Amino acid sequence: MAKGFLATLFDRPQPVPSPVDADWEAALDVPLFAGFQADDRQRLQDLAGQLLAGKTFTPVAEAHPTGADIAGIAVRAALPILKLGLSWYQGWDEVVLYPAPFIHEAEEMDAHGVVHAMHHVRSGETWAGGPLLLSLDDLKGSGQGEGYDVVIHEFAHKLDMANGVVNGLPPLHGDMLVEDWAAAFEPAYLDFCRRVDAGEEMEIDPYAGESPAEFFAVLSEYFFDLPEALVEAYPAVYEQMRRFFRQDPMERYETL
Repeated sequence: MAKGFLATLFDRPQPVPSPVDADWEAALDVPLFAGFQADDRQRLQDLAGQLLAGKTFTPVAEAHPTGADIAGIAVRAALPILKLGLSWYQGWDEVVLYPAPFIHEAEEMDAHGVVHAMHHVRSGETWAGGPLLLSLDDLKGSGQGEGYDVVIHEFAHKLDMANGVVNGLPPLHGDMLVEDWAAAFEPAYLDFCRRVDAGEEMEIDPYAGESPAEFFAVLSEYFFDLPEALVEAYPAVYEQMRRFFRQDPMERYETL
């Protein structure tokens, strides 16, 4: 269990500040949202406001989020569902905010059946049917056009979990086929893992090779924050993500 999370069960949550106009403007003034037209920017803010109204934001471990932090999380969370709708985030209620990366404790069994206590430092974490955890420190480095955004990463896991299985395959739309998704993602994932194992210099974060679920979450970051890297590396994956998210970030970047 993540250190400090029990505080959300027994302590009265501290209220988080409501974003004001300046907070929304600051949240949208990052490279991640470059190229957005006024109508989509307004739609993002409206959707972000609805998300704030429907989820509980709980600071723990002496986290003190600002209005700009809350706005920044909300607009990033709204981005993947901009053309999908808020219903994609149903079935869970809470976003837990840590001031910095936190410790995830778990037990893992090795190939010999020996159970080891593991301690991992995490910038974010997503629980199936439960809360989503974020580090405020890592929010500051997100969405800078470098393919990294902790909020998009964790909310992509929530989309992946929407069909009850965390495997890099979210529920697809009626005009998409699982076979097409697999034909794009499976060879890309195998190629990516091969290149990581060979020690090649990677244009995409090697963490994507941890599992198919992490591959989808990391590539979701690149899809929105550095789409040209994804198009160059795995164009078929980009096409499937374009159809799933019903957005084409490359079109926005080409207008800059």
